[in-house]
Amino acid sequence: MGLRLQKRITLFKGLTLNLSKTGASVSIGTRGARLNIRGDKVTGSVGLPGTGLSYRQRLDNLINTEQAQQIEQIQDLHTPSDSVSEQQDKELTWKLLALLFFIGFAVVTALYISK
Repeated sequence: MGLRLQKRITLFKGLTLNLSKTGASVSIGTRGARLNIRGDKVTGSVGLPGTGLSYRQRLDNLINTEQAQQIEQIQDLHTPSDSVSEQQDKELTWKLLALLFFIGFAVVTALYISK
């Protein structure tokens, strides 16, 4: 069993500093929609407070993936149509994630305003 150490310091509403045994990170957002930055890692999370339902994805990998895809497209000018549909699937996934994040943020904001 390992020893864990974690401390969360609220700098101001919506911005927290997270300290742990392995390092520090900054979280921006409210319950339900949050962006966490730790070194070179960026993670976005969206959830419905009180339900236990949430979605989390590492966002810094998406940028690197997009750059790699652009390089592949330049190198392979004659790609089969299947790779085009894979590209469209990845773009659709990103757009759905952005939509989910926006909806979560809107719900959290509406709940916060109604209090």
